[in-house]
Amino acid sequence: MLDEGQVSAAPVAPLWGELRYGGELVRLLASRDLLDSCARSDAPPVVLIPGFMAGDASLAMMRYWLRRRGHPVASSGILANVDCAERTVSRLQAQLARLASEHNAPVVVIGQSRGGAIARVLAVREPDSVRALVMLGTPVREPLAVADAVMRTVRWVARLGDLGLPGLFSTSCHEGECCAAFREHLLAPIPAGVRALAVHSRSDAIVDWRACVDPYAQTVEVDSSHSGMSVHPAVYRTLEQILDASR
Repeated sequence: MLDEGQVSAAPVAPLWGELRYGGELVRLLASRDLLDSCARSDAPPVVLIPGFMAGDASLAMMRYWLRRRGHPVASSGILANVDCAERTVSRLQAQLARLASEHNAPVVVIGQSRGGAIARVLAVREPDSVRALVMLGTPVREPLAVADAVMRTVRWVARLGDLGLPGLFSTSCHEGECCAAFREHLLAPIPAGVRALAVHSRSDAIVDWRACVDPYAQTVEVDSSHSGMSVHPAVYRTLEQILDASR
């Protein structure tokens, strides 16, 4: 875990840096060599998992790109990633097993932010069904190393969950028994057969980049906004490498 001083100081980048998303998307759209990739008949299946408060639609560009490369792509079925982490990962375990069985091949799991934490736990629990893991701006070492504005939203959602509103995480997800196994697996070593990649940005204004440096994964640094990691050309070039190595 990060120490208390590190968490309270995070993140270090100014919030206005998150306005870069549009420019990052434009640069990706201008990278015709990336978007015009030829389909591969042996491209492995992929599962995409969105970040906190986001749904599958937030990864539409990445889904489009992966399908052009020939990858069978499955969405998580998440409309807004605010449910109990244990409930979410338990549901996705069954989906992951079905996808791996359907294609007779292990799956590449890609998650952004909170989705990367869910993806990591899937890889720890289901190593036979996962060939590679990619985490984009995921605060593995301290899930609450986030900007103050995000932390206020987290507390608001948790209060609603404590009141019993369905489909929301609660305070016990962070401190209690319901997600104890999830928290343990989030910090556990990644199985040897799973290639793992953790992408971070020092200019991430949402998550402290230091919390994203997973000691059990290959780390890659990009100069990206937090939300823009799903459309950043440098991320896609890194994904090309890990996807091609996973065939």
